[in-house]
Amino acid sequence: MSALTKILYAEDEPDISEIIMLALESVGGFEVVGCPSGLSVIDSALTFTPQLILLDVMMPDMDGPTTLKLLKEHPVLQTIPVVFLTAKILPDELERFKVLGAIDVISKPFDPMTLADEIKIIWDTFHAG
Repeated sequence: MSALTKILYAEDEPDISEIIMLALESVGGFEVVGCPSGLSVIDSALTFTPQLILLDVMMPDMDGPTTLKLLKEHPVLQTIPVVFLTAKILPDELERFKVLGAIDVISKPFDPMTLADEIKIIWDTFHAG
């Protein structure tokens, strides 16, 4: 298993996007590319080649589940693990997101100081098995 170094995320809220960027780059030491919408994820993922994608569930143009569906249908991007970020998480939703292909879900609000560690744990767990 290789170490996680490259993360792409989609978040439409500029304040949260800035917090994610700081949490992952400054605190976590990751190379990060942010997308303002689900629509921009495919193109960004093709040029950046992330190891992991974080998707906000609720976005105005294309929501996270729809974006994940397109990623899973794309021959180059379908194997990239996806983690959802969401403010509303119910047990049945968590199961639905996993059925769609997400490897985990991080709830908002998240702690910017521990977000990178939480993602590393998800990454390690995913690759363990």
